[in-house]
Amino acid sequence: MADYGYVSLNHVGEVLCGDFVTVSKLKDDSLVLVLADGMGSGVKANILSTLTSTMMSKMVGNEMDIADCIQTVIKTLPVSKDFGVSYATFSVVYVKENRWIQIYNYDNPTPVVIRNGQAWQPEYIISEIHGKRIESSWFEAEENDTIFMMSDGVLYAGIGETLNFGWGLPEITRFAETIYEDPLSAKALATYLIDRSNALYSGRPTDDVTCAVVKIRRHQAVNVMVGPSTNPEDDGRMVSLFLSQPGKHVVCGGTTASIVARHLGRDIRVVNNDLGDKSIPPISEIEGIDLVTEGMITLNRVLEYARDFAGRNGEYFGWNYKNDGASLLASLLLEEASDIKFFMGCAVNPAHQNNSQLGITLKMKLLEELAAQLKKANKNVEITYF
Repeated sequence: MADYGYVSLNHVGEVLCGDFVTVSKLKDDSLVLVLADGMGSGVKANILSTLTSTMMSKMVGNEMDIADCIQTVIKTLPVSKDFGVSYATFSVVYVKENRWIQIYNYDNPTPVVIRNGQAWQPEYIISEIHGKRIESSWFEAEENDTIFMMSDGVLYAGIGETLNFGWGLPEITRFAETIYEDPLSAKALATYLIDRSNALYSGRPTDDVTCAVVKIRRHQAVNVMVGPSTNPEDDGRMVSLFLSQPGKHVVCGGTTASIVARHLGRDIRVVNNDLGDKSIPPISEIEGIDLVTEGMITLNRVLEYARDFAGRNGEYFGWNYKNDGASLLASLLLEEASDIKFFMGCAVNPAHQNNSQLGITLKMKLLEELAAQLKKANKNVEITYF
């Protein structure tokens, strides 16, 4: 699968970012991602970049000739009163059938490709199309191939402040090699690079800053069972279906854990998490289950992390290094998983007997919102109710 993720920082003092990323998922595991950088900053730059990225994404996805794509963009963009031209740079990555990668780059920093943990230079063809110098490359993808695209706000990070001439592509490439690990998601890699850029700007970027990452990964399934079934006689069928699924298995909730342990004929052991978040209940262990957590408190915290992950991902460096139940579950769902199946039991929790309908409604809403946030993070999500 083509995993992707991107993070942006606004020019200091601006509400809107002058960079814009558009992602189009196509049939046959194909994907088009476009990062566009509008001239200047603020509203005008945002309009230029939004139009450019949206149009390029649709046209490349329809396999229009790149020359026609560029001509259409040039004719369509509004002319800036400040600069007298309609100007937006762009980087395009087209992953076709999860096998072939096509890159087009106009006036953005040349995308960095990591293969086998090291920088790898694809062969670029340089051409001039309607007066624009375009870098083009086409190559067969390998597992874990990772492409870093960036606006020039990354390239010039720290210029005149922490660095004389900015960060520069050679140093950015070396940094990408340093942070790269096979298990890391595209969003995590983009987060690392933007976090470093922000540090070089001393937290006050003097340009819009964006990094978008595309990574070719294997599908990884994670199955999560939450709550007992409405009818107790269906518990066995629910557990059997849950355990029959390929991938990792997570159990959320004390009652749910008891049902699964009884089905497996195994004990539950509470784990003391000294390095975790004390506000999150401790995890447990059941032989044959990858993770056993408490229910609603843990899932609520995971939902908070998922909301943030789908956006700026500012909390990533907090939960990613903890070992409490919410952090471990967030790591499985947000970092490792590509395909997530929830098995949700709709039985009334005895603790909610005074307002059973409210308890079930809240649990369903929580899980549905979590599923929505996971979909925003490029996960395939399915919920089965029992």
